[in-house]
Amino acid sequence: MLLKVSMIIFFISLLQSNAISYIYSFLFTTVAMNGTKEASVTDLKIPREKDDKAAANGDKTKEPACISSLIPGWFSEMSPMWPGEAHSLKVEKVLFHGKSDYQDVIVFQSAAYGKVLVLDGVIQLTERDECAYQEMITHLPLCSIPNPKKVLVIGGGGGGVLPEIARHISVEQIDMCEIDKMVVDVSKQFFPNVAIRFEDPRVNLVIGDGVAFLKNAAEGSYDAVIVDSSDPIGPAKELFEKPFFQSVARALRPGGVVCTQAESLWLHMDIIEGIVSNCRDIFKGSVNYAWTSVPTYPSGVIGFMLCSTEGPHVDFKNPVNLIDSSSSKANGPLKFYNSEIHSAAFCLPSFAKKVIASTAN
Repeated sequence: MLLKVSMIIFFISLLQSNAISYIYSFLFTTVAMNGTKEASVTDLKIPREKDDKAAANGDKTKEPACISSLIPGWFSEMSPMWPGEAHSLKVEKVLFHGKSDYQDVIVFQSAAYGKVLVLDGVIQLTERDECAYQEMITHLPLCSIPNPKKVLVIGGGGGGVLPEIARHISVEQIDMCEIDKMVVDVSKQFFPNVAIRFEDPRVNLVIGDGVAFLKNAAEGSYDAVIVDSSDPIGPAKELFEKPFFQSVARALRPGGVVCTQAESLWLHMDIIEGIVSNCRDIFKGSVNYAWTSVPTYPSGVIGFMLCSTEGPHVDFKNPVNLIDSSSSKANGPLKFYNSEIHSAAFCLPSFAKKVIASTAN
């Protein structure tokens, strides 16, 4: 019996030793925009334990960052935004890893979802399911008003919203303000089928701070604003705060609309409650929350905050500006959005309806 117990302990120790060895000895190749380099797994901020120990020792100089994990053959997404869980994708090849002035940028080829763009350890888009997010964040607002002509995009450096905006033949001008040039450059190189409209003559790309851009925008200058941001930590934090929404409202014409990424019903109801409350204070037209399914986003869903300024009434739940079928000739057919799913996106589970309704009181 003693011999059996000893053997079990030995094999457990061996397995643990091998696992640690594999994790910290894994090397991968990254194809940078100016060449190729070898990087160890620790270059991708793997040892989360370091951050935990620093926090335990009273190191509060830096807000905890999202941590990506690359172990042999797998990417796992972990973040303080969704503690206690992770989503993993099998990695075939790491194509790019770089550090911009604002965030860590990774592109890898996955086994199931095509190429994947990761910012600060968090998946931003994949070739397989990006349509669900890009089409909904664009067409929910633009199909809710007649003849949008001037559209502003804050963030969205991956470029996926641009071809969707371009489907609307009434649009004459698209301004985009993206803070991180590396995201734009990487997207053009590795996602050419997504970032296909940066050269559209209607597109005016500004590399800069979206908050500052909106503050300087002329009052009432846009029919629609689309805020395609990452989570409210790091460079996107200000895009979820009340002063930013005030700037958005000022930049919109009467009856103008905004659609902003608004987190997950399953994970972030406290954040959503705050966003809804701020928007009810600022936007005197319609204020609505919608959601959709995106398999590679945390919990598999993502939400949108849709608001309109005082003026012509906007009924977000019933689209009035249907997409011209001729747009499919230039941009390909829609993969996800249709008028039925537009209306269905505003149907909320009971627990979310209760919280969102409470902000109206």
